[in-house]
Amino acid sequence: MKKNILLGMAVALITGITSCRTSHETIVKESAASQAVLLKSLSDSVSYAIGVNYGSSLRANMASFPGGEYSLDALAEGFAKSISGDSVLAIAPEASQEFIQSYLQSIMQKEIEAEKARGEAFLAENKAKDGVITTESGLQYKVLTQGEGKIPTTEDQVKVHYTGKLLDGTVFDSSVARGEPATFGVTQVIGGWTEILQRMPVGSKYIVWIPSELAYGVQGAGQQIKPNSTLEFEIELIDIAE
Repeated sequence: MKKNILLGMAVALITGITSCRTSHETIVKESAASQAVLLKSLSDSVSYAIGVNYGSSLRANMASFPGGEYSLDALAEGFAKSISGDSVLAIAPEASQEFIQSYLQSIMQKEIEAEKARGEAFLAENKAKDGVITTESGLQYKVLTQGEGKIPTTEDQVKVHYTGKLLDGTVFDSSVARGEPATFGVTQVIGGWTEILQRMPVGSKYIVWIPSELAYGVQGAGQQIKPNSTLEFEIELIDIAE
């Protein structure tokens, strides 16, 4: 799609310059005063414009490329040799995509392992805090309000208010923010929810910390919940739905 957009912009640029030679002359004069590359012709100008367009887009993409820093010199050399048709390349064109995919997979695996380690370290520290209860599964919770109503079973539908956060405090979902409680079956949610709901009498409010294996595991969820994320929820059990 980017190639089509780029070609479309190039065609539009050629049309505009062709219909207005004065504009082209202005570009050349202004560029000659400040650029090492002199735009002596229409071909020079459109080639330079395509380079600027593509380079700006690539620079923006590389800013968020996984793994941190990248080598501008190596990128520029690979691009220049490829576009010029040079047959002597350190990585062959047919192997480049596979190389990139392998790199991305290795970075993703490191991030997954790091996220798992962060969660485990947090839970190990959190379990020693006052009021935090750790279950046999590794789930942790703290009672804010202990209700006196009925405790749900796996057969029940529950009505709850909740706010879900990442360990850095980022809110990724909240019925409270939407202003409307959620209703669902006790077994229709992630494992950590299914477990804690069967411990909460109606009227209770708990803070719950859910290990990744009881949350979304190695798959993660959406853009915000990374693979192996430990999650925090504040859950208020309003009622058992009829």
